[in-house]
Amino acid sequence: MNHWFTSCVPYRRTPKVQARLDAQREALLEAAVQLLAEQGYAGCSVAAVAARAGVATGSVYRHFPGKAELVAELFRRVVSREVDAVEEAAGQPGDLVQRTVAVVETFAGRAMKAPRLAYALLAEPVDALVEAERLVFRRVFRDAFAVRVAEAVEAGQLPPQDPQVTAAALVGAVAEVLVGPLSEGAAHPDTIPSLVKFTLRALGERHATDA
Repeated sequence: MNHWFTSCVPYRRTPKVQARLDAQREALLEAAVQLLAEQGYAGCSVAAVAARAGVATGSVYRHFPGKAELVAELFRRVVSREVDAVEEAAGQPGDLVQRTVAVVETFAGRAMKAPRLAYALLAEPVDALVEAERLVFRRVFRDAFAVRVAEAVEAGQLPPQDPQVTAAALVGAVAEVLVGPLSEGAAHPDTIPSLVKFTLRALGERHATDA
């Protein structure tokens, strides 16, 4: 009777075991981030991630069913960092229009500093699970932009417009402008200033010029 009862009691991880598993999962994701920045999705095989993290390949499957799930979680992690950086820049005190432009300027600037990583986020061919995360990323970026546009319109610093439409159009334009240079691993130094000018004109900012 005692043997039957003992065998049916669900196994519960001790805090020490759980902490070790959490640390291993964190190490795997950080290893995957490094590989993504260096080699793109093609370099993020389960074996490569395990080797970079210094664990056996089987250890990866304790945390992720397969590569697609690993890469989707990796994508969410990297995107979260990018969104936080954009939100921080756009939340700085100052002119509302410039805070709106900061969304584009910050994202593009960070992309140029890590072109392989940014290309993976924006355009590298991926499976359906990761593509779904990419769409979420674009919507988050659009919403961050739309909030700033709405603030500037309400304050009378931009002409009346639909913030969501403007934001979606600008996100698409920024991605299209960046994809070519990022795929080649380089960008012309005028790329970001040109994007800023385009953004100001698209927003209808009264003092935007081509100078």
